[in-house]
Amino acid sequence: MAFSDARSGCCVPALVRARVDQLPSAEAVVDPVTGESFTYQQLWHLSGGVAAELAELGVARGEIVAVGGGRSVGMIVAMLGIARAGAAYLPLDAHAPAERLSVLLEEAGTRFLVGGGPDLPGVRRVIVDEGKSFSDNEIDQDDPFYVNYTSGSTGRPKGVVVPHRAVVRLVSNPVFCTIEPGDRVANQSNPAFDATTFELWNTLTSGGTVVVLPSITELRIDDWIALVRDSGIATMFLTTSLFHLVARERPAALRALKTVIAGGEQMDLAATRRVLESGPPARLVNGYGPTETTTFATYYDCTLESLAGLDRVPVGFPLQDTTLHLVEGELCIGGPGVALGYLHRPELTAERFVPDPVSGKPMYRTGDLARELPNGALELLGRRDRQVKLRGFRIELEEIEQAVLATGLADSAFVEKVGEGPAASLVGFVLPRSTVDGAMISDALRAKLPAYMVPARWVLLTELPYGPTGKVDRTRLLSQISADSVVSEADEVAPTDVTEHVGLIWREVLGVPGADPADNFIDSGGNSILAIQLASRLRERLAIDLGPTDVLLADSLAELAERVRDEVAAR
Repeated sequence: MAFSDARSGCCVPALVRARVDQLPSAEAVVDPVTGESFTYQQLWHLSGGVAAELAELGVARGEIVAVGGGRSVGMIVAMLGIARAGAAYLPLDAHAPAERLSVLLEEAGTRFLVGGGPDLPGVRRVIVDEGKSFSDNEIDQDDPFYVNYTSGSTGRPKGVVVPHRAVVRLVSNPVFCTIEPGDRVANQSNPAFDATTFELWNTLTSGGTVVVLPSITELRIDDWIALVRDSGIATMFLTTSLFHLVARERPAALRALKTVIAGGEQMDLAATRRVLESGPPARLVNGYGPTETTTFATYYDCTLESLAGLDRVPVGFPLQDTTLHLVEGELCIGGPGVALGYLHRPELTAERFVPDPVSGKPMYRTGDLARELPNGALELLGRRDRQVKLRGFRIELEEIEQAVLATGLADSAFVEKVGEGPAASLVGFVLPRSTVDGAMISDALRAKLPAYMVPARWVLLTELPYGPTGKVDRTRLLSQISADSVVSEADEVAPTDVTEHVGLIWREVLGVPGADPADNFIDSGGNSILAIQLASRLRERLAIDLGPTDVLLADSLAELAERVRDEVAAR
């Protein structure tokens, strides 16, 4: 499906401006926690102040301007203002170390930062005068709209440059999700994750309201469910891992929503059916698409009927004006949603963005292996390379391995993903130098990599296992931890006191056969999603007031058990 000629040449601010003219007093953005909100007219006026300030500073057309401070109403104002100035915004991950952010901004040639976050060398923070007016600059549909950085297999993150036409394709006549004027759409993704593109621009070009929400990982699950309900959310994106979490813990929690899109990893068929059988949203969609194809390239409507007889959830059919090709089993994606390429990486761009065999225009080689089902839907089968998805983040394992070697703490390093869904984690296998331990390597990596790229567990090797070809045998490496990934039937005993309750649920959630009182949750493979599960099950079984933060802040299993005992005693 192609979008109409009237919109095909548009830039994103022009589509937002059309809604400003139609619905000036309608609520455009709101944060129900802080109470801050702006109408469409106010959003346009404030973003004009940002654009005017950038113009006075000499920001050129196509220049990259950083946006910091995390999810907020102000972040949305900044992004729109940068775009109206003819520049491209670069959203920063508020959880990334300052050293990594500095590297990204230096490569991007970024001179200015709008919003919060740390002070970074060579970057000037823009102070906005809200009283300034602005006449929008001319913008071409192929001008850069934003840049998202993703993990790189060479050890160097790569910036994906997304033009206006790609986002116009995403928001125009969207077959995967209909947003009506007045619909309230959740904004809860990390701004550096390209799902934010859907949450903001599909909403603001449709006359809906962007509702800035905390992530489910930041609240008790029941508090998050109540906030979603009380905020009147109609449409929501969830990473696949978070969708799986809801499916396990509260499968009926999404029933009041109009549309839920899950994406980022392979959807679990059993978890999907559990939601569908428990009272599903009006529409449940599996959305697939690399950053290089602008958030979504395919979609599949999940119903009990559409999943009948299948072994896995398909990624489905192409979005509007998107073309799919299987080239020797590899999925390649074409159409106006394809990005301009990688920032300052012409060789890598030429390798991954190749001519479409039909149109001759660039299409993106995803590296995903796929096949076509009898009904025409596509199903993913795996990867050509060592890229993995973890809780919605795309990770090149080679980048972590090279970062480990760069610390000087190990002579050899190998990283693998183990487990699936919320229980998935990264494990690092290292041949360490002298008295180095896993904690020392983790500490060194946290200064260079975002937290989700730091392995949850380290296996220290005394020698490397080699296969018949002379390469390191990764299967033998993984065999060293496979036994630790299974909960034995002997553990499924009825606990007799609070400490045993905590220990049993700890083992259930982490998938380990045993636990020592001194064990730390994060060091044992835990993460924010698993912390929600652990806290939820403790609250249900022991009727106590406990949240995921309590789990994450406890230094050990013993400390958590003590906190739980105190809560039980205070009931």
